[in-house]
Amino acid sequence: MSESPSSIDQHIMDAYETAARRRPWMKFYKDNDALIDSGPATALDLFRAVRKQSLAILYFDGVVDYAALDRLSDSLAAGWAARGVTRGDRVAIVLQNTPQFVIAALAAWKLAAIPVSLNPMYRAAELKRLFADCTPRAAVCHDDQWDTLTEAAAGIIGRDLLAWTSGREFQTRCDARVMPPSATAPASNDLRVILAAPSKSAPAAQVSADEVALLLYTSGTTGVPKGAMLTHRNLVHNASICASLLGLGPRSRIFGVAPLFHVTGFEVQMVSAFAAQSAIILTYRFQPAVVLEAFLEHRPTFIIGAITAFIALINQPEATPAHFASFDRLYSGGAPIAPAVINAFAQRFGRAIRSSYGMTELTAPCHLAPAEGPIPVDPNSGALSIGIPTPGTDAIVVDDAKKPLGPGKHGELVIRGPQVMAGYWRKRSETDEVLKGGWMHTGDVGFYDEAGWFYLVDRKKDMISASGFKVWPREVEDVLYAYPGVREAAVVGAPDDYRGETVIAYVSAEAGARLDIERIARYCRERLAAYKCPKQITVLGDLPKTATGKIMRNVLKVSPPKVDAAEGSAKTT
Repeated sequence: MSESPSSIDQHIMDAYETAARRRPWMKFYKDNDALIDSGPATALDLFRAVRKQSLAILYFDGVVDYAALDRLSDSLAAGWAARGVTRGDRVAIVLQNTPQFVIAALAAWKLAAIPVSLNPMYRAAELKRLFADCTPRAAVCHDDQWDTLTEAAAGIIGRDLLAWTSGREFQTRCDARVMPPSATAPASNDLRVILAAPSKSAPAAQVSADEVALLLYTSGTTGVPKGAMLTHRNLVHNASICASLLGLGPRSRIFGVAPLFHVTGFEVQMVSAFAAQSAIILTYRFQPAVVLEAFLEHRPTFIIGAITAFIALINQPEATPAHFASFDRLYSGGAPIAPAVINAFAQRFGRAIRSSYGMTELTAPCHLAPAEGPIPVDPNSGALSIGIPTPGTDAIVVDDAKKPLGPGKHGELVIRGPQVMAGYWRKRSETDEVLKGGWMHTGDVGFYDEAGWFYLVDRKKDMISASGFKVWPREVEDVLYAYPGVREAAVVGAPDDYRGETVIAYVSAEAGARLDIERIARYCRERLAAYKCPKQITVLGDLPKTATGKIMRNVLKVSPPKVDAAEGSAKTT
């Protein structure tokens, strides 16, 4: 669905091609051709290549092997097929990190249907809007969401194709810290009814690498939810790359800290586990104390998650180096990482967090910091590098006129490679806006250095114009993160009659810390140009976040939170 090169300015595409030939980062890869030889054509092929006796999922005190996943997904696929689900139909999966999520995704693929993974925290109106867009044929949710699902699905999905399941299945611990109380839902729609049916083989649907394998909704660059169409080729390529570069194999245990309904969880945790023939550890949802206990119980070797998840673990008083001793590698992505957080984590636990960069439209990562060695920090901005492009990825930086820029120049990051989405679901104009000749225009502003390391400045839309000067929130946030006692920070622009926009900061405190706003302001003035310094600093108990742990600047900008007596807000000089 991407725009053909002939329909756009050929001079721009020629310039992109010329710029793409400069790949100084390739010296980090010894055997690039081997890395980009994906092998299996589809995500289902990856799954089928795993030894069925291998351990697949560790879920509290429950264990599921690949043979069970195959058998249960066969049963679900047969049940859905009997109810009319067929090739190309969308299947909505509205679940937390449970074995049933994996079973449902596999069942959809066995029918050549398309999983649509959706946030189980959505309310009925949010789900209904997305259902109206992708018109799923079937859906599955948790028992406590049944009323929400039926309300959202009314007039779109037949009731016999709505199913519910419980997070209490496949284990016996039923940890109340993460699981909601059981809810009443009709027995006839219990997923166990389908899974317990006499064993049937799933229909033998043939799927090609270029068919859509996943529909993931994203706000993209415009703020309007759009369904990114990720193909089997996208999933297989990036999962294979991750398995290779991250050193994942049959003895690895991937900790599922990211939600499976998010691109990081779906691709780097679940599909990469298939590619590496690894096991995945699930804990329903993220809760710091539960996660730390699971670290000691299951001894994971790899984790990737939002930096806010790592910050939450730092703030657990009971966390010790022993909790992280089993890990070979720890990665973070989804948002720029403040070097101060990396340093604090290393000092506390003796382990290094590696950086990465990606987005939904890129099937998760397009940049990874190599597994070993120092990650550079830009001396001018203080930004930690997001890594280097993965094998098979072309990455350039362009100005507002789409002219490629050289090292050190700030511009929009533009990506081409096998991981770039096919387009947005039924949104041709939005697709053409970001995909030109196969190049994904990310909307992120960044730059690269002479050695090929890339750095993220910020989102284009988040740039603050204060008295005509550009202020990138991330640079101010990095300074705030370095102040002792600051746990999280977010910087936004606010209308200002004199300056046009002014810089506003929100921070939260580490456990037991008390933050002095005037001292924070003085700390900023000592480290930032005057126009970058926050004109108001507000201390909150917690900053608003998405379900995947990203801090929501847009919420703070559009709906500034009320400050209670335990918090504080003050204008600075």
